[in-house]
Amino acid sequence: MKIALNGATTMHADLETDIKAASEAGYDLIEIWAAKLRKFLETNTVEDLKSLLNEHTLMPYSINSIEHITFRTQEDYEDIKAECKELCEIGGKIGSPYVVVVPGKLPENATKEQIIDESVKVLNELADIAEQHNVGLAFEFLGQTDCSVQTLDLCNEIVEKVNRPNVGNVIDTFHFYAGNSSFEAIENLNPEKLFIFHINDAENLPKEELTDAHRLYPGEGILPIKDIKAKFDQIGYDRMVSIEIFRPEYWNQDPFQVAIKARRATIDVLGLQSSVAGGSW
Repeated sequence: MKIALNGATTMHADLETDIKAASEAGYDLIEIWAAKLRKFLETNTVEDLKSLLNEHTLMPYSINSIEHITFRTQEDYEDIKAECKELCEIGGKIGSPYVVVVPGKLPENATKEQIIDESVKVLNELADIAEQHNVGLAFEFLGQTDCSVQTLDLCNEIVEKVNRPNVGNVIDTFHFYAGNSSFEAIENLNPEKLFIFHINDAENLPKEELTDAHRLYPGEGILPIKDIKAKFDQIGYDRMVSIEIFRPEYWNQDPFQVAIKARRATIDVLGLQSSVAGGSW
């Protein structure tokens, strides 16, 4: 299982620092935070980014993310499509296979059928754009109660209904727990449709009180990470894991040290093995 560093874990660091920190800590992959990407491209080119990734032997695995893609006004949705074109074009040029897309807010009185219909429609339209650049869309449900897609169960139902090779799921351990996703949803998942696995842990608080800021290094909290990993083993998923921790406390620390600690914690909690510290997999 290859390990990625997600730019959210080191939010205050710039993209070049993320790449250097991930490389020095021995990561295989990096998930590029979109805001950092745009900042980098203010003074550099896409070719510069590609060269930097090659120099540090890192594969860009995704650009993260396009927010609230569903239930938007027509004007806002045109911006979403433009953003999709922008990020997928860059992704195609640097060899990043995925762009992460996030469902919109839950409209008042929306039915499950309306959520599915809207999600399928938007994903198909954005997938048409992504396909032109040989990029896939990784659809990430959010466990918070104000999100229109809160569980893997519903997320995968939508992905299966879209039924396109370039549209798949994201499972985030925090959102899996907070939104009450079922383990049966993992058992019923086609592993080829799990594009991205985000790992993190969380403080011991009631689910309704948990926020992204309560995330912790894997193994330091109460999330059922080992149970999720056991289900992945059951379905034969071992492609990748990406460390995504939105904790302000970590953002203020040395990103090189955060990257090292996050990787070690992930190796330990998932029971992975490394021949040498910082070595290849």
